[in-house]
Parts: sequence; C-alpha cells; structure tokens
Amino acid sequence: MTFIVTFGVDGIPVAKGRPRFARRGNFVKTYTDNKTLAWEDQVRQSAVNAMGPSEPLETPVTLCLYFRIPIPASWSKKRQERAKAQDERPAKKPDWDNLGKAVSDALNGVIYKDDSQIVSAHIKKVYSAVPGVDIFVSEELP
Repeated sequence: MTFIVTFGVDGIPVAKGRPRFARRGNFVKTYTDNKTLAWEDQVRQSAVNAMGPSEPLETPVTLCLYFRIPIPASWSKKRQERAKAQDERPAKKPDWDNLGKAVSDALNGVIYKDDSQIVSAHIKKVYSAVPGVDIFVSEELP
C-alpha cells in the first residue's frame, strides 16, 4: 500500500532566506532569519497534525507543492480579476526553489526522515485571494 499525506497551510508563503552569520567571540554562528523560522514552524505543525501517530517515511518520496501567492492590493481591479482567473501568473519573487526549500526542510523528521529522500518534485505558483501552500507527499514505489 502506498502512503499518501495531503494537507494545506494558510498564510503568506515565505522563501528560505539566505543563511545569516554572527560573530560570537572567536567563533562564527550560522542561523536562519526569524521570518523563515516562523513559516517553517507553521508548516511543521501542520505536517505533525496531518501525520498523526505515523512515523516518518524512510522510502523515496514524491513532493508536490501548490503555492498560493497573495494578489497585490496595489493592482487595478481588472488585473486582480485576471490573477484570480489564473490568466496572470506570479513570475516574480519569491523564487520557486526557495519556497520549496523552506517547505521541504520543515517536513524533515515529520513526513520523511530527510529531504534527500525526495526523488520527484512538482512546484507550482499561482495567485490566490487565500495565500498559503497545499502539500502532497506520497511514497515513490519502484
């Protein structure tokens, strides 16, 4: 039987930020910015709820992410309607790979042991009145 988990996370998607560095005496500490950490925590909590008592997968997985990007309020009503009708796509920042990295990192240890298990991925960005991300993960069977 193939294991499949699907769930959504509402909120404005946040792309994985670049690592930050801080000097601590003679050492340099690397850390992730608070905005990225908050988004990853929100995704992780939703994943924990979706998984229930199930253990993280140890098999290869397929990851599908459907990002719902907020429509800019500064746009004209006509352009907002085109975006709602999917006639206009978010071909701008945030980059799809940075959005996907934040989500795949958040799912580590919850849905799968490590994101290195992802052997197939599909990421799509669309405009939506309700921002967030819809996540689909399934076992990849031979």
